[in-house]
Formats: sequence, structure tokens, C-alpha cells
Amino acid sequence: MNFSCNKQDLMEAINTVQKAVMTKATIPILEGIYIEAGQNLKLVGNCFDMGIECSVDADIKETGSIVLNSRIFGEIVRRLPDSEVYIQVKDNFIVVIECDNSYYEIKGLSSEGFPMLPEVEEESRITVQQSALRDMIRKTIYAISIDEKIKILTGSLIEVRDGDITMVSLDGFRLAVAKTVVQENVSFSAVIPGKNLGEIYKILDQTEDKVKITLSANQALFEFDNCRIVSKVLDGEYMNYRSFIPEQFETKIEVNVKEITRSIERASLIMSDDNRYPVKLIVEDDRMLITSSTKYGISKEQIDVESDGNNITIGFNPKYLLDSFKVIDDEKVEVFFSSSVGPCVIRPINSDKFTFMILPVRI
Repeated sequence: MNFSCNKQDLMEAINTVQKAVMTKATIPILEGIYIEAGQNLKLVGNCFDMGIECSVDADIKETGSIVLNSRIFGEIVRRLPDSEVYIQVKDNFIVVIECDNSYYEIKGLSSEGFPMLPEVEEESRITVQQSALRDMIRKTIYAISIDEKIKILTGSLIEVRDGDITMVSLDGFRLAVAKTVVQENVSFSAVIPGKNLGEIYKILDQTEDKVKITLSANQALFEFDNCRIVSKVLDGEYMNYRSFIPEQFETKIEVNVKEITRSIERASLIMSDDNRYPVKLIVEDDRMLITSSTKYGISKEQIDVESDGNNITIGFNPKYLLDSFKVIDDEKVEVFFSSSVGPCVIRPINSDKFTFMILPVRI
């Protein structure tokens, strides 16, 4: 194998496929990046839960394949000059890496036995803008459960029906739902592990370029730009999240997102990380008092809101409120309170592009 390519292009591909490489494996080949020079240059990382394949423009002089330790290969390329990189495989899997005045020889592994990305048998397929998918992940990933006892909740539900794609996360204390429109008239659902979605989020760009999502019985394929990502799908049936969202409300307010976010942040300043006291919200007429009382002191702050319904006093874990408000880009939102002990629901004004639900705490 013998090829040359741009250092920056190669580095971007390495950074991408490294997200699917095992850092500690019993078999050395699983800690490596598969490199194949054929019609183009292809890099692959695979940890079985997720596999990533990237293509790189390269001048292929001799075809072939090799597996290189991900950490060592990545560190070498990262520190090379910003120039053309020349890579050649010699006898006994010795790999020569040259760039300007830099020269390395490292030991590679035979590519035989490397777990390549599986073929995903298409059952359903949709396309969505990268920016839209990225935004849905950002708006829901914080509510994924970390409790391995309920495995299905450690992932996000992707549901497509009636021309919409909906992403849902639920951890028992809050619920996050984000939605966007798709062109295809198909119906399917799958639960993607949260860890995999987090890595996909890092790879996606904030562009209108399309992502093609293909679903099979136990795998999901994401294809965009020069990248293919195969993720396992969690087994089991996701909870009927719609039944958790209350339909009747005692109080509704319209509030500025930045104002309430900053007020809750300031109320949290007198709390310690290991002891979260509730933040109390007191809605009276068109004012909201945000207050907290801890062993360190007391905080009070009042903001203007537009309210409809009964006055209400309710307490929340401030982190749960902030997790939701910090991913909202709208200037104002509507917040619905079902009762002083029931969940609150946060929605955009005149839209259903997201819904956040948070359970209160007793005060």
C-alpha cells in the first residue's frame, strides 16, 4: 500500500473514526484504525456498538490495507507539519509515514480479521438536514437516563410518522421531545444508544446538507458527506411518552428564556454540587419570584412574565430547569404548570418543534 494525502483531511478522518475505536480491548486489532487504499482512501473504526467509516481524497499509488494503533497513528499525524503526508506499507507490516522533514516507522497489524461495518438491510429510509438532526440531538440528549437497569432509557427514541421525525429522551425526572419535518411518507421507530448519538452530534455540521438515515431490524445507518456511521439499536419497546405529558393545566406563563435562565443560575450560586436544594418559583399575577434557601444563605429575584390562570408556588431541581432552558434558542417560551405537585411543560410559542417536561420536588 502506498498513498499520499493532505494532512488536514487525514486528521479530520482520524478524529472522526477514533470515536468508534475501543481504547482498551483484549484484542489489539480492536484498538486500531483500519486503513484501505483502493479506489479511494478509507478509514474505519469499529467497537461493535458503533462503527464509523470515512473516505479521504488521496493519490493512491499502490492498493492495500493495514491496521494501525489508533492512539499512536493519531498522535503522529496530529503533530505533522501542515503539508502532504506520504504513507507506505513495507514488509512485515512496517508502515512508513513521511511529511516534509518528519519520518516515522511504526508497526502495523494485518487487516485480516478486522470487523468491518456490517451491511444494513434497508427497511425504512429518510433524509433530514444535518443541522436539524444535530439540533434534535442537542435538545434531547441531556434527558437520557444513565441507569443501566432500564436499558431502553439509556437511548433516545427516533420516531418517524405523518411526515415528522421526532426524537425523545426520558430519564424518570424529565422528558425531552424535539421534532422536525421530513419529506418521506414512511413510519418507523428505533432507540439509538445515547453514547452513540453523542458522538454523531460531534461529527454533524451545522449545515443544510442532508443526512440519510436507514433502519434495519437491529441497526441504524447514518450517511452524510464522506462518512458512514452504523449504530446498534437497543432492544425493547420504548415507553408511551405521550401519556406522561399532562393535557390540563392550572397556570400558564410566557417568559423570556435568557431572563429565567440567568435568574435560576444566580439562585444556584448558594448551592453546592453535592447538595442540590430546590429552586422555588412563585407565580403571582404577571410576576415570578425565583428564590432558594440553603445552609449557605438565601436568594431572591423577581422577573416579569405574562401569566394566565391561578397563582402557583412550585419547586424544582435547578439543574433540570437549566438543562432544558439552555438548549432553547427562542426568545420566549410558554411554561405550563399542571399543579403545585405536578409536572411543568415547556413549549415554544405557536409551535410544537420541542416539548420539555420536568417533575417538581416537594418544598
